[in-house]
Amino acid sequence: MAKMSLKEKLEVLADAAKYDASCASSGTAKRDSLKGGIGSTEGMGICHAYAPDGRCISLLKILLTNYCQFDCHYCINRKSSSVRRAAFTVDEVVDLTIGFYRRNYIEGLFLSSGIIRNSDHTMEQLVLVARKLREDHGFKGYIHLKTIPDADPEIVAQAGLWADRVSINIELPTTSALTRLAPDKSEKRITGAMAEMKTSILEAKEASRKFKYAPRFAPAGQSTQMIVGADAATDVQIIDRASSLYQGYKMRRVYYSAFSPIPDASAVLPLQRPPLMREHRLYQSDWLLRFYGYEPFDIQDAAENGMLPLDIDPKLAWALKFRSAFPVDVNRAERERLLRVPGLGVKAVKTILATRRYRQLRLDDVARLTQSIAKVRPFIVTLDWRPTLLIDRADLRRLVAPVEKQLELFAG
Repeated sequence: MAKMSLKEKLEVLADAAKYDASCASSGTAKRDSLKGGIGSTEGMGICHAYAPDGRCISLLKILLTNYCQFDCHYCINRKSSSVRRAAFTVDEVVDLTIGFYRRNYIEGLFLSSGIIRNSDHTMEQLVLVARKLREDHGFKGYIHLKTIPDADPEIVAQAGLWADRVSINIELPTTSALTRLAPDKSEKRITGAMAEMKTSILEAKEASRKFKYAPRFAPAGQSTQMIVGADAATDVQIIDRASSLYQGYKMRRVYYSAFSPIPDASAVLPLQRPPLMREHRLYQSDWLLRFYGYEPFDIQDAAENGMLPLDIDPKLAWALKFRSAFPVDVNRAERERLLRVPGLGVKAVKTILATRRYRQLRLDDVARLTQSIAKVRPFIVTLDWRPTLLIDRADLRRLVAPVEKQLELFAG
């Protein structure tokens, strides 16, 4: 086999990394601006991910190698796959990262890998990349490392000393699916590694409160990913699992990645990908759990036979099922009830609560805080508006959420 150029390796290993969605860089803090240090998570560049405040975060997203000893059915890089293989050296990844940063192409690095030799060796290589960037080049940009649950915990812990965020993918929402589709992986080992990482992160936070120069440890926390549509798990099962990961392991983010059919696919996998709108509805439900005070049973209530409707968002689906909870008086209701109103976001509710301390809100005031007052109007009462019989109309769903033509794009 002819020796690959660096450009050819980059083409192969950047493409191989695209299936991992857990690379958003939200939650990081800017590292201290020491003289001679380079990199920043605050600037602008090529957009690969968005932080919650809207900042574009550009990341070099690659695998160290797509050679792998594991044979996960859903993975294009599994050992039985016939894909083109490549591998970077540690120094090549370091040089690429620094070179791309100096050209203002990126602001950070997302690095994962197939399993080469063994889990310990692979994890050591990933950690070495991050350590060299920090120590040898003074790199202050964002680093996200994918950790390997089978590796020695002491090696995995090293990742947190050099990376802003670490991730351990749970891959599938049920134990039975993981056993069937990823026979080389163990849910017990995955969750055990998550628990150890959570403990290390909490201990580091406590140390930083007590000691001024305590070392940083994964300040942007840990994240994970679940594949959607590769097994028979329902949306409710997926959200239940996500909730348990947030509560049990203090995850900063759970990412959802719609299964995509791959070349030479295993016979146990579905032939078609799920609708992309399904992935979107799961992200919306995740947002409701994290910022709107919803519980998993609320998502279950919004679903039908365990699946979220594709034509309307889960918040509206819940409101239509529980019309007795509406209308909500925007001038009197507490924050929790306002957050249940379809079409009102967290910022809009904050503005409503602040404004009504000084005056009563009218319908026009609310209209300026939402993208669709037609969606909000049936569910609220203002100084000059009361929906009367509108909330009880049998065709309310059609009135507030007409089927959009864009949904056709997500049908396949």
